[in-house]
Amino acid sequence: MNTQRDDLFDQANGDLAIGELEAAITGYRRCVELDPAFFDGWQALGMVLMKTDQLKEAIGCGLQAVTLEPNDLLAWTALSQMYVANGQIPEAEEAKQNATILGLGGKVLKS
Repeated sequence: MNTQRDDLFDQANGDLAIGELEAAITGYRRCVELDPAFFDGWQALGMVLMKTDQLKEAIGCGLQAVTLEPNDLLAWTALSQMYVANGQIPEAEEAKQNATILGLGGKVLKS
């Protein structure tokens, strides 16, 4: 258990809930610095970066999330949304296809 990381994550979630997006970004960044394998931190960081139109970095976080958890439906869906927001439609379609496979009970193999 990583208490410091988890405490920071809870604080960042609270910041996000009250609309303090920059504070949330700072908190989530610190979480993934402490634990680079923290899927929830990468996922949350990517989503809040997308909300603040920091799309290239959001996509990087989304890619890290699906690398850590290749069979997570919501991670692929979020990555698809990030690509759409950045105008990368072929990449968005590919990510959506992976989400669809997972939604139908299939698996996306880790490369």
